[in-house]
Amino acid sequence: MEKELGLERLLVLFLVLISIRYSEQLQSSQVQALVRIQHLLNYPAALNSWNNETDFYLQTLVLDGNRLTGRIPDGLGSLPVLAVLSVKSNSLDGPLPDSLRDLNNLRILSLSRNKFSGDVPDLSSLENLQVLELEDNSFGSKFPQIGSKIESIALRNNKFTASIPEKVQSYYQLEHFDISSNNFVGPLPPSLLSLSSITDLNVAGNKLTGMLFEDNPCNTALDFVDLSANLLTGTLPSCLLSSSRNRIVHFSNNCLATGDATQHPFSFCRNEALAVGVLPHHQRQKPASKVILALIICGSITGGVILVCLTILVVKSFLAKKAAQKTPTRFISEDASSSYTSKLFTDARYITQAMKLGALSLPSYRTFSLEELEEATNNFDTETFMGEIRNGQMYRGQVRDGSYVTIRCLKMKRSNTTQNFMHRIELISKLRHQHLVSALGHCFECYLDDSSVSRIFLVFEYVPNGTLRRWISDKHARQKLTWTQRIAAATGVAKGLQFLHNGIIPGLFSNNLKIIDILLDQNLVAKISSYNLPILSENVGSFVIFSSNIHNGTDFGSAWTYLQLVLFLPMLIYREKYEEKLAVYYFGVILLEIITGRQINTKNDILVLQNQLQVSMTGNEATRKNVVDGAIRGSSCSAESLRTIIEMCCRCLYEDPVDRPSMEDVLWNLQFAAQVQDDSHSTDGSPISPLQPSGQLVIQ
Repeated sequence: MEKELGLERLLVLFLVLISIRYSEQLQSSQVQALVRIQHLLNYPAALNSWNNETDFYLQTLVLDGNRLTGRIPDGLGSLPVLAVLSVKSNSLDGPLPDSLRDLNNLRILSLSRNKFSGDVPDLSSLENLQVLELEDNSFGSKFPQIGSKIESIALRNNKFTASIPEKVQSYYQLEHFDISSNNFVGPLPPSLLSLSSITDLNVAGNKLTGMLFEDNPCNTALDFVDLSANLLTGTLPSCLLSSSRNRIVHFSNNCLATGDATQHPFSFCRNEALAVGVLPHHQRQKPASKVILALIICGSITGGVILVCLTILVVKSFLAKKAAQKTPTRFISEDASSSYTSKLFTDARYITQAMKLGALSLPSYRTFSLEELEEATNNFDTETFMGEIRNGQMYRGQVRDGSYVTIRCLKMKRSNTTQNFMHRIELISKLRHQHLVSALGHCFECYLDDSSVSRIFLVFEYVPNGTLRRWISDKHARQKLTWTQRIAAATGVAKGLQFLHNGIIPGLFSNNLKIIDILLDQNLVAKISSYNLPILSENVGSFVIFSSNIHNGTDFGSAWTYLQLVLFLPMLIYREKYEEKLAVYYFGVILLEIITGRQINTKNDILVLQNQLQVSMTGNEATRKNVVDGAIRGSSCSAESLRTIIEMCCRCLYEDPVDRPSMEDVLWNLQFAAQVQDDSHSTDGSPISPLQPSGQLVIQ
């Protein structure tokens, strides 16, 4: 049995080891944390090579369902790039270590179904935390302190006894909120129903008080609401009953004026509210006379009122101090950690601000109903049909707020439930960048017999000005882009690719980008429209396999997983590097059409135009201008800028991937070409030379 458990733990360790690097040595605290993991596994022979000189880059740690016991080691906080920590369904106990607050890149913290206890450490410093799952433990008593970018909070079945803090009302990206089966007290903030991103709200089984009103607003995307078994009074908001036929609402065992037999009388909630925190639940009263009983009741009520007032004063004082320290929240924003970005680009000459996810003027990602999409497209009328895409069709629609959207309808194979797609949908919802056509939401259509997904509708922003080819090489184009605009478009495409590769965890590759996949918005900003969406395949840079589910946990399944990881992990790391170089080649083909203004449809077209560019590099300025698009040949096109772009294009098209530049190098040269082009129009401009690798350049 011990040998079997040792092998199983060893497999888990290999599952969470995302990549091994040999570029810069880990700090001693990080090495010590991994050595403690080695000790936990009883020093297996396969890890004998671990020592203080071994370098690791641990991003994902998943130990679900492995019968682990004991406490989470305090040294876990010394893994600075850890983004996912999941230890669900084990027997871990004790309080959580305060060092969790040092995991600055942590995005998912999942500790459900264990035996943890005590207060949750202050997690407000984890600015990137998006998912907090603490269900089925014994945490208490205060509501966890969390950053404003949180998207999912699950605290069900714990021992929380405090009130819901006011800060929750500022969680504009919060989608899932489940605090059911606890002992939360105090008023229920009505604004929870109208948070801009909320879809699921479950506060059942607490002692929440407060009065609801018929005109309380609700988010139209709200799909599930459970207010049951609390001490709520007033009237159920009309928006919970009339907005959507698919919305599920539970509100029994309160004191709401609904005329429903499932509601308690008003006096019940009033007395229970006064008794919260005063009388134990099963306190037995000794026999006494009516006078003594009346005095006890009056004293209890008076004492309860005083205690409630004191509690309110203390809570308000505490919240006032927290509010003074509160930082402004951003609407639909997710900044990539600068420290994480620096780790990714240790070989780069500078780190561009464009790599960061900025706040975009887009609505929150949400779930659409099929009725909304049918209304937006007039029941998918042929006039809204835009064309065929892989595994489906694409339509243009106009949603209720008047804005236009693009709807991709993807046909799915039978037997896949909505749950099978949720982790991919969550990744798609994060793909927001200035130079990507960003997703706005999704909708599932299911078979009636087995509830498996038949179609997935992905809703994207609508980009009105057509493809980049239309503005570059289309013979019927009314207007073509200037040289400055072409450099800007190429730079935008490079930034979008750089984000797909390195701006998210894990990166998206295998995009096979073409010039017809680049769209221009109303300001002629380039946006990548056809990138490798993780809805049809798992083409991502790294993966996690859950050992408790592989081949039903048999020895054969564990051994096979071990063999797969040992054989293919180095191959996955190599594939990521290879696919980045392949993306550089496809970008070079786009750049070739931008320079020459000639449509490229075959491999022979690439070879002919590539040869012309290479020959022009050996000639003078006039020779180089002869190969560029005639529409810009006579314009004020800087010779230095043109030479830089042509040289970069030739390097991107090298036959050997090793000789091709990195995407960071491509972007740097494009920005240099744009700077030279701008300075050529300046009256006081002076000659500029490219920065050496030791130079610094920051692009806002």
